[in-house]
Amino acid sequence: MAKQTHRIGILGSGNIFGRYVTGLARYPELEIVRVGDVDVARAKQAAADHSIPAWGDDRGLYADDSVDIVVNLTPPVHHARTIITALEAGKHVYVEKPLATTVTDGEAVLAAASRTGRVLGSAPDTFLGSAAQTARKAIDSGLIGTPIGASAFIGHSKAETWHPNPAFLFQPGGGPVMDMGPYYLAILVNCLGPVSTVSAAARIGVPERTVTAPERTVDTIEVTIPTHTGAVLTFASGVIATTQMSFDVWDSDLPYLEIYGSEGTLSLANPNHFDGDVRLRRHGAGDWTVLEPALELFGAVGTREQSRRGLGVRDLANAVEGGPHRANAAFAFHVLETLCALEGSAQQGRSVTLSSSCERPQPRFTV
Repeated sequence: MAKQTHRIGILGSGNIFGRYVTGLARYPELEIVRVGDVDVARAKQAAADHSIPAWGDDRGLYADDSVDIVVNLTPPVHHARTIITALEAGKHVYVEKPLATTVTDGEAVLAAASRTGRVLGSAPDTFLGSAAQTARKAIDSGLIGTPIGASAFIGHSKAETWHPNPAFLFQPGGGPVMDMGPYYLAILVNCLGPVSTVSAAARIGVPERTVTAPERTVDTIEVTIPTHTGAVLTFASGVIATTQMSFDVWDSDLPYLEIYGSEGTLSLANPNHFDGDVRLRRHGAGDWTVLEPALELFGAVGTREQSRRGLGVRDLANAVEGGPHRANAAFAFHVLETLCALEGSAQQGRSVTLSSSCERPQPRFTV
């Protein structure tokens, strides 16, 4: 049975735009019909570069009746406003991470989705990929016994060396917690369930950053948010995770993400990628075993394909068609509240109890 065609309007044609165009091309039923940007010249160029038929400003996208799904790639500080405007224009919305930059804005976004009856989904979608789903299957199958603990390590993305203007990463709404944290938290919540409490400490490492990207538009950046955060997260299940999220650790040999159980350990590849080795070492085993992927790969491991996006948009389209919605708004809000609690705990010097919860998303693999 042929899949339903969904007409996509992409809001924002900045650095990540091409990754979505490339990823969505994998799904012929997801047809990109319009580009909208407050910089109309940039929207026009993006449309020409990718053979997209229509372009214009953001208002033109909201008003375009042929668009039924808006893929929102605006900077995080604009997410709440633009999501609500698109929902109220009758569009389903898939937004880049995070869902919003504050819990209050996140609540407003959820209310708008409920009020309009539109489907709202949010990145990150890498937890839908083969690596995270393989880890989830291993846990659900009892390969590590009862989950007890986890560790997550975020090192520097070195954005100063490749992004023309990474200032947003060092201002409110950015930083390692909000920029990279969603990938790790989404996988942990998918595997272990919701978080109940967090306790964190944070600091600014270097107050001014030098930008060395070849096509940079700025030379220096003032840092106004913490760039190094350490935290302990307690999950509702009782699992305790330790995390380090930093834009000050340029090099390290620490693993990205590990989950420890009563009978073994799982070690995961980069949570920013869809695919990669998931290694298992059961207690007493002589060495690690690489698990067979639980489902098909999204792209070729070790290539630029791992940076493309679009699986979450397909997930939202499935929900519009009546199927399960995994990267859903409640899940994204819980990840957002956890990240905001990390920042709040560090600022207040105390443990923070979360008010939200969520269901573990339905797995994509078949048992």
